[in-house]
Amino acid sequence: MKNIAIKRIYEPAEAADGHRVLIMRLWPRGIRKDRVSQWLKELGPVPELLRAYLDEKITWKQYVPRYLAGLERPEAQAAIAEVRARAARGRVTLLCGCPDEARCHRSLLRDYLRGAART
Repeated sequence: MKNIAIKRIYEPAEAADGHRVLIMRLWPRGIRKDRVSQWLKELGPVPELLRAYLDEKITWKQYVPRYLAGLERPEAQAAIAEVRARAARGRVTLLCGCPDEARCHRSLLRDYLRGAART
């Protein structure tokens, strides 16, 4: 799935982004609805996991396998099927608000969709 890109939601939208999919549980502050093509909140980390990571109760190394395991939930699998179907037709850009893409679920999800998930 080379048609899957990642970007921070606060970066300017570009035509090359294609179908823009927000993958956060909560709508980001200050972002208009027309900046996103689709909102798949089921692909964001479950609130308890995100809170544990942000509160530094777990490390990134502990977060990664837990986030990836959460993608096996039926509702997440349905959303993943939507993204894959869309990516088969053209570019899909996964959007999240995290400032560091190396420590963000959007990178994990991109790799998962490409079949190269890190554990």
